[in-house]
Amino acid sequence: MDRLIYTAMTGARGTMDQQAAVAHNIANATTTGFRAELHKLRAVEVQTDALRTRAFTVDASVATDYGVGPMQFTGRPYDVAVAGKGWIAVQMPDGSEAYTRDGSLEVSANGILQTRDGRPVVGDGGGPISIPPDNEISIGTDGSISALQPDQLGVVNVVAQLKLVNPAEETLVRGEDGLFRLQQGGAAPADENVRVAGGYLEGSNVNVVDQMVQMISLGRQFEMQTRMLQSAEQNDQAAMKVLSVG
Repeated sequence: MDRLIYTAMTGARGTMDQQAAVAHNIANATTTGFRAELHKLRAVEVQTDALRTRAFTVDASVATDYGVGPMQFTGRPYDVAVAGKGWIAVQMPDGSEAYTRDGSLEVSANGILQTRDGRPVVGDGGGPISIPPDNEISIGTDGSISALQPDQLGVVNVVAQLKLVNPAEETLVRGEDGLFRLQQGGAAPADENVRVAGGYLEGSNVNVVDQMVQMISLGRQFEMQTRMLQSAEQNDQAAMKVLSVG
């Protein structure tokens, strides 16, 4: 009886957490470079010296779907999409590095290349990238940033290089801000094999249809777990009646 109650109770709670995660994925179905969250449940026996009849259901694996999202052409010179595996390095306020697939970049009033939320993009030298004013900018497939001065036709200068990294996926952890970092901290080394596409953005890899189907399945699962609790209550009441008659 205890196992039934505890497994169903904690399972229902875990199912609600999964529903929240699915809702979060659906809400970010149009977010540039978003990676879907994955949740799975499993039963864990409660360690006790007494009766070992209780088990909890826990969220055993909060993981990330690292599948590539669709490429969307924008034509903006500062938009860049990572082609295949890899990440764009950005600098946090404390000087540490974080990684994103959102290549919707812009230039600040101080001439610093940054993300839409104001985080400076890291260059190959480990610091922010400065963009010369009044230049036509293009980003190459290797992440190189070239500038064409309007008064020097045909003269193209490489002014910076995006720091592109490709750490092992199992070493990454998602932060509350949606950016990824190394689990052990520090900065990942630049990877020359990572390629980008200028003038493109990568869409979210969330499959809305799959997420809606999963939401329906979770709703039925939650209903089943609550029915199990009701069955446990009915069985308990029936047992009490038998004991009282005896």
